[in-house]
Amino acid sequence: METVKIIFGDKVCELPIIVGSEGEKGIDISNLRKTTGLITLDPGFANTGSCTSAITFMDGEKGILRYRGIPVEDLAEHSIFTETAYLLINGKLPTSQELNQFSVLLNDNSLIHEDMQFFFQNFPRASHPMGIMSAMVTALRSFYPELKINEEEINLTVTRLLSKVRTLAAMSYKISRGHKVIYPRPDLNYPANFLNMMFDNPVRPYYIDNTLVQALNVFWILHADHEQNCSTSTVRMVGSGRVNLYAAISAGVAALWGPLHGGANQAVIEMLESILKSGGDVKRAIERAKDKKDPFRLMGFGHRVYKTYDPRARIMKKMCDKVLDKLKINDPLLDIAKQLEDAAVSDDYFIEHHLYPNIDFYSGIVLRAMGIPTNMFTVMFAIGRLPGWIAQWKESLDDPNWRLSRPRQIYTGLGKTRYTPIDQR
Repeated sequence: METVKIIFGDKVCELPIIVGSEGEKGIDISNLRKTTGLITLDPGFANTGSCTSAITFMDGEKGILRYRGIPVEDLAEHSIFTETAYLLINGKLPTSQELNQFSVLLNDNSLIHEDMQFFFQNFPRASHPMGIMSAMVTALRSFYPELKINEEEINLTVTRLLSKVRTLAAMSYKISRGHKVIYPRPDLNYPANFLNMMFDNPVRPYYIDNTLVQALNVFWILHADHEQNCSTSTVRMVGSGRVNLYAAISAGVAALWGPLHGGANQAVIEMLESILKSGGDVKRAIERAKDKKDPFRLMGFGHRVYKTYDPRARIMKKMCDKVLDKLKINDPLLDIAKQLEDAAVSDDYFIEHHLYPNIDFYSGIVLRAMGIPTNMFTVMFAIGRLPGWIAQWKESLDDPNWRLSRPRQIYTGLGKTRYTPIDQR
């Protein structure tokens, strides 16, 4: 086995090199502190692997993303969201019978306890949907407690979450608008059911457009997992304490809420609105973004991991064009988005700094075109990411090398200091 040798004073530590199935390499530092007394310091964990995983492979330099070995491009073109969810959670594509059984279970578990509506009614009207969702996911455990940890009962809990979170999201929107709650229908697929629960009402029945169903299906597939990102790492870390699945997922929802993570698609729309309010000068916005002294930033461009074009963005761009062409929406905000895209992809500064439009840029436009309220954008992301969170939690549960997550630190505070009584301060 290939190793790296660390020499610190009179101490020598040989660290093994771990090689992944795609050839990526990492140094196993598990015995570093025990042997040398040293720890590593890596703010933001950009160079630190927290686990081994067989779920998602991504290569930021080459623009590759695969779920269980299958390119995300193939899944977006040929799969449906429930099939992709099954793939991530169970490690293989389902047979027709397995997919049908999974779909039936999702349908059978789509209703939520009527008493949960009282929770919604008591949240302040200004509450953000992500805060509500995080709380409601935790509340689900009171109504649907986890049973013994075995495969059959874990699958039941998993199915409940996948199905009920979608219902909770649509219900929260309806109640926030003061509208009658729409219940799931057994004749509709997963994304069509969600759109119907969101927009159907007694005086204006919702027409289910197949293009929008396809767009939502692709949106959720592209967001289903993305390796060890902020929210996924949170689910794994919280789950390492052997908490119940509901609590781990609730923590993931809270982590996703931030504008630098799941809230980026909402930030795109807010940025476009600010450009519109300031006169709609796209060239001026581009120049401001290049000025390091200007706090203005173009949201939806560049990515922490991808150093080339985000592979999901290519797919979402095609879907974005398809949706806008189908709906023929006259929206000045979307016009600014198209101008911004054209200007940025041809600008040398953005090309040199790998600031290509990412998935958040196009998904924000698609969700707005579909009629999804801006403050619901991150909720839409959370529904899509749910299968990945569940798969990661389940994998860590089965990991024979599991350990309670407990990062170290380098202390930089005061040395030993005497306590001063309050009357002497």
